Amino acid sequence: MRKLFSVLGLVLLLGIPTSSYAYWVEAAVGIWQQNPNGDLSYTEGAPGTTLDLERDLGHDDEVQIMGRLRIRTPVFLPNIYLMGTPMESDGTGSRSEDFRFGDKTFTGGPGFYSKLTLDQYDIAFYYEFPALKTASIGTFNIDGGLDVRIIDFKAELTGTISPSPPGLTETETKSFTLPIPLVYFAAKVVPIDRLSIEAEARGIYVSDNHILSLIGRVKVKVFGPMFGTVGYRYEGIKMDVKDIVADINFSGPFLEAGIQF
Repeated sequence: MRKLFSVLGLVLLLGIPTSSYAYWVEAAVGIWQQNPNGDLSYTEGAPGTTLDLERDLGHDDEVQIMGRLRIRTPVFLPNIYLMGTPMESDGTGSRSEDFRFGDKTFTGGPGFYSKLTLDQYDIAFYYEFPALKTASIGTFNIDGGLDVRIIDFKAELTGTISPSPPGLTETETKSFTLPIPLVYFAAKVVPIDRLSIEAEARGIYVSDNHILSLIGRVKVKVFGPMFGTVGYRYEGIKMDVKDIVADINFSGPFLEAGIQF
C-alpha cells in the first residue's frame, strides 16, 4: 500500500507544474475486486511444480485500491497518463502430492500458505487524433501511444519441507522488478454531455510471453468537476523470466471517484 501512495504522490507532484500548461487534468481513485486465475511455477535447479492459484493454492477474490492521473498537454507534446495498480492474492492451499517450489520440496496435504504480489505502475505517453474528434463534433475520439509498465513481482510459499521434522515449516520466496514497454490505445464515446463510455488497451506479445490489459468504464459527471465511474478490468500476463513460469490473470468490476478540470 505504501508503494501506491508513493506513486500517487509522485503523480501529483508531476502534475502540479504541468497542469498550468495543460488543457485538462483528470485524477481518480477507485477500488477493484480482483479475481485471480491461472498457474505458476518457480524453478531453481530442478523443474518446479505447476501450481493452480485456485485449486492448489486456495487464492480467492481480493479488493484493492487503484489510482490514475491523466494530463492533456498542448498539441505538440505527448499527453501523460500515470496509473498505480496493486494486485495481490493469498490463501491456504491443499495438494495430495509433494511439490517443488524453488529449491525446496514441500510436503503435500492441507495447510500450506502462499501469497502472490503483482503490483503494476504505468507511465504512458500518447497522442489524440484531433481530426477524428473534430469530425465527430467531440463525440468520439481515439488515443494511441507508448506505455512503460513496471511490474513488482513477489511469490512466497510457506509449508512443511519433505523430509522434515513434524511441525517445522520453511518459506521460499522469489521477487523481482521488471520494466516492460507496451502499446497503448484508447477510445472514448460521448453520447451526451455528462456521460462517456471509455475503453483502454495495453499490450505486448513477444514469443511465448505476453501482457494484455483491458479496461472498460462508464463515466458520469456528478456535479462540477466531480465524476464517478463503474467498469470492468482484465489484466493478463504470461511470462517465463527469472526462474518464474506464470500464466496469470486478474479480472473483475471496479468503481472510481475522480475530478477533472
